[in-house]
Amino acid sequence: MKWLLLFSLGPLVKNKSLRQNLRENGLLADFLKQHPRNPASKYFPKEAATLAATEGLENYMDKEYFGTIMPSIYCSSLACSDHNRFNPEDSCTYEATSEAVSITYGTGSMTDVLRYDSVRVGGIEDTNQIFSLSKLEPSSFLYYAPFDGFLGLAYPSISASEATPIFDDTWDQGLISQDLFSVYLSSDDESGSVVTFGGIDSSYYSGSLNWVPVSEEAYWQITVDSITMNGESIACSGGCQAIVDTGTSLLAGPTSATDNIQSYVGAIPSNPCSFQAVISCSSIYSLLDIVFTINDVGFPLSPSAYILEEDDTCISGFEGVNLDISSGELWILGDVFIRQYFTVFDRANNQVGLAPVA
Repeated sequence: MKWLLLFSLGPLVKNKSLRQNLRENGLLADFLKQHPRNPASKYFPKEAATLAATEGLENYMDKEYFGTIMPSIYCSSLACSDHNRFNPEDSCTYEATSEAVSITYGTGSMTDVLRYDSVRVGGIEDTNQIFSLSKLEPSSFLYYAPFDGFLGLAYPSISASEATPIFDDTWDQGLISQDLFSVYLSSDDESGSVVTFGGIDSSYYSGSLNWVPVSEEAYWQITVDSITMNGESIACSGGCQAIVDTGTSLLAGPTSATDNIQSYVGAIPSNPCSFQAVISCSSIYSLLDIVFTINDVGFPLSPSAYILEEDDTCISGFEGVNLDISSGELWILGDVFIRQYFTVFDRANNQVGLAPVA
C-alpha cells in the first residue's frame, strides 16, 4: 500500500514586538495612555462592553480574525503607509465581493472588505481563498508593528462573516494529508521557528506528545489542572480554562492570580502606565520552576523561560487580564509557554498535543 503525504512547511521570523519598537522610539508611555486596551474584545467581542478588563496582553495586536488580513493600496490610514500593500490590479486571479466586515481587537479596530484570490503558504497554494483586505485602520498601533498582516488559525465558529479560514480550506481541498497543524517557536532571536500545515516533524520535540482534549471549539481552549511552585498552588486552584495562543506573547491570567505570582517571583510594575512587571535579572539563577499541570501531566517553566531579558532589563512573563467566563478563570498560554513546548493543533480529534522542544 502506498501513502501520499501532503504537508506544507512555513518558516517563521522572530521580530521585535510592538512594545519593543514603541519603547525604543520613546513612545510607549504615551501610546498606552492614548490606547486603553480591552483584551476581552478579542476573546469575547460580543460581550466586551460588559466585561472587566483591567490589564491587557503584551502582544495584543492579534484579535478575532479568520484568515489572511493585509492592507490594500486603497488604505490611506497611517497604519497602512509603512507596510506592504496588496494591489488587486497585479493579480489575474483576484475576485471582488461587496461584503465588508469590521473587526475589533485589543486596542482599536479595522474595516475590511472580503475578497478571493490565490494564497500561498509554504509549498501549498490555495487557489480560491477568501481573505480580508483592510481599507481603514484607524488605530496607529499597527504602524509600529513589524508585520503586514495576520493569519488566523482558530476554529471557524468564530470567523467573521462565516468565512472559511485558510487552514480549513486547504484541508477541504485535499492540499494537506492530516487535519492538523503544528508550531515550533525557536528561542533564537531571528530564525528557526516553523509552522507546519498537515504534518508533525518529530525532530522539533523530545519524548512523546501529550494529548489534551479541547474544552471549547472556538479558540484552542483546554483545561489546566493547577499552577504550582515547589508543590504549592500559586494560581488556578481547583482547575481553570486556558487558551493556547501563538498570537499572545506572555502568559496571561486573572489579575489576582498573576499578582500573586509576581509577588512570589519578586516582580514589580515598571510604572503606573505600563503593563509589564520588572524583575531582577539575577532571579533567573535563584527562583524555582513554575509548573502547569495539564491533563495530569506537569509542564514546568524554568525561570529562564518565564523571565524575559530585553537589553539590560528583565520582565516577568506573566501579565494580568480579567476575562469573565461562566466556568471560572481563564488563562492565555502564549509564546512564553509555546517556546518551551512544541504544539500540535489537531482539528480532526479536537485536541492539542504538547511535548518539550528538542
